Amino acid sequence: MSVISPHKTELGWIMEIPEDMAAALQVKPGSIALLYPKEGSLESEILPPPSPELEAEFERLFNKYADTLEELKRLGD
Repeated sequence: MSVISPHKTELGWIMEIPEDMAAALQVKPGSIALLYPKEGSLESEILPPPSPELEAEFERLFNKYADTLEELKRLGD
């Protein structure tokens, strides 16, 4: 048995959905769950995995601005 640890954000948590859970939910493998508190309960939304085009665009922009991102990290954002 493995434990899933969501990543904390300002508004809630982000969790990668394991393959067996994705199958049970009938969503694509690689989907992400957004969890957030709302009026005493836990609400959720499921985002599909990014398309190959989106991933390629992210890589292009990340590489283009890598020096700027490193400088921001060095300065403490």
